[in-house]
Amino acid sequence: MKNPLSLRGMANVSYWADDVIAARNWYNEVFGIEPYFHMPNADTPAYIEYRVGDYKNEVGIISRKFQPELAQPGPGGAVLYWHVDDLQATLDRLIALGATPYQPVTDHSGGKNTFVTASVVDPFGNVLGVMFNQHYLDIFDQVKP
Repeated sequence: MKNPLSLRGMANVSYWADDVIAARNWYNEVFGIEPYFHMPNADTPAYIEYRVGDYKNEVGIISRKFQPELAQPGPGGAVLYWHVDDLQATLDRLIALGATPYQPVTDHSGGKNTFVTASVVDPFGNVLGVMFNQHYLDIFDQVKP
């Protein structure tokens, strides 16, 4: 029986940027791929989209001119954490690419290192969370795409 209100998985996460081309260049480096979609086109994009990770989740970069009216300036709000196999190496790489620390490495598992988070602010003002999450790996082993 399907619950019509159940959340079934991340469909898209959107990050805002004043300069979508600069954001595209930065995220190309972070993800190691180019976006598969540009709107209206690759030369003057207002929106771009990547498919990344084990489940090819959608990551959109949107021109800040389309940001909702009530959005506050600066980082804030919910943080989406991406599972990574090596949290410290990923964090170091993001900072080397120009991100700034937001949340330090924090072990939420009582020293077991099974649920560890950190986050940065990308050069465009968005919070990008990374985590090592043993639960993610356990579920992935059960339902590999």
